[in-house]
Amino acid sequence: MKYALIGCGRISKNHLKAALNNKLDIIAVCDILEGKMEKLLQDCGLGEDKKIKRYENYQKMLEDMSPDLVSIATESGYHAEIALYCIEHNVNVIIEKPMAMSIEDADLIIKKAEKFGVKVSACHQNRFNIAVQELRKAIDEGRFGKLSHGSVHVRWNRNEAYYEQAKWRGTWEQDGGALMNQCIHGIDLLCWMFGDEIDNVYGVTKQQFHKYLQAEDIGMAVITFKNGAVATIEGTTNVFPKNLEETLYVFGERGTVKLGGTSTNNIDVWEFEDKRIEDEINKGLEEQTSNVYGNGHTLLFADVVDSIKNDRTPYVDAVAGRNALEVVLAIYKSQKIGEKVTLPLENFTTMEMYGLFD
Repeated sequence: MKYALIGCGRISKNHLKAALNNKLDIIAVCDILEGKMEKLLQDCGLGEDKKIKRYENYQKMLEDMSPDLVSIATESGYHAEIALYCIEHNVNVIIEKPMAMSIEDADLIIKKAEKFGVKVSACHQNRFNIAVQELRKAIDEGRFGKLSHGSVHVRWNRNEAYYEQAKWRGTWEQDGGALMNQCIHGIDLLCWMFGDEIDNVYGVTKQQFHKYLQAEDIGMAVITFKNGAVATIEGTTNVFPKNLEETLYVFGERGTVKLGGTSTNNIDVWEFEDKRIEDEINKGLEEQTSNVYGNGHTLLFADVVDSIKNDRTPYVDAVAGRNALEVVLAIYKSQKIGEKVTLPLENFTTMEMYGLFD
């Protein structure tokens, strides 16, 4: 399967390594900065591979190379534009989070993917964490009974040097803040576990320390689900002096689980009324990761490849990407209007937050 990468920034190494691990035919990389392409290829041991073409224009790359699968790892503000172009040229797509910066664009991606018959996956790779998969299995088997409540906490650090590396970070047009960039994976997991059907969202966002940004460095929210469960979200880049944790709690009438680690890769608490032999294995489970991105990219790529070959919906599809985006945008809107926001969210974009913290 012919694969190409668009965008060679911070997360691109995970994409290229996932392509290598899945033995894809890497035919091209694309970035407006040649140096980023060369550094990425060198870091992945592909610097001497002359078969891999380098492009500064993704449209020209698609025209010349006709890839079967493209992953998009550019600045967030370009995700939707590039994805739509790929879809309209019958190319399957993996889109880094967030899949878009507006509900309108997310809906258009879903609509166009159906029209052109291509597979689109939102890159929420933490769904493939071992701990996350075990939790999802327990929910699907009904081991919690009725769900009561849950929470996600993304307590990380991002200092000024991080934002100086790329001027688009923390802007409303290209990025958003801690909730959109750092916390959206945890938000995806929380809402997925509770069924994704949300009644309303009430959120508060602040810019406490990162006064050089446009967007928030902390956001908190309360979510009410249609099944009666409630949940809280805390996402911040203000933790001193380094990343502390990403934790996910699920509480039910017959079960309690806490996932921990830096990227929900560990099982800290695993208690159920119906005791099983495998529960002792899950207690204390720790999946080793080299960074906060976890190990899920390779498995997500494998699933997308299989979905293309067998003409099925990817495990993490475009609808999943839209759901996570909708919650973040609902929190933003709630902060803007000072009221809870009922879902589904009518069209809203990060640009409507412009000037909030000026």
